[in-house]
Amino acid sequence: MEQGLRDCCRSIRIGKILIQSDEETQRAKVYYAKFPPDIYRRKVLLMYPILSTGNTVIEAVKVLIEHGVQPSVIILLSLFSTPHGAKSIIQEFPDITILTTEVHPVAPTHFGQKYFGTD
Repeated sequence: MEQGLRDCCRSIRIGKILIQSDEETQRAKVYYAKFPPDIYRRKVLLMYPILSTGNTVIEAVKVLIEHGVQPSVIILLSLFSTPHGAKSIIQEFPDITILTTEVHPVAPTHFGQKYFGTD
């Protein structure tokens, strides 16, 4: 998703958040976060391709809030989303905007395999 955004908007400022969820507890842990210094003054496109539980995105939004970003300026871009994941995010952050191409009860695990050629 990032490369498509870069191709479309060459001068866009991009930050990074690396979050990994524990396989057993599903708890998300932040390993890395780096943003443009003025991120708190910008609209933020938070890109997360396959939204399943919402735990990772909730943690990412918390990191953005710690850096002064208001949830009302965050737009979550997702290719696929489960109703549970979207609902979890909206319950935690009602002012966030979620844009997704599809909402389905089961997240398509095969998408990543096809996209990254690991099938």
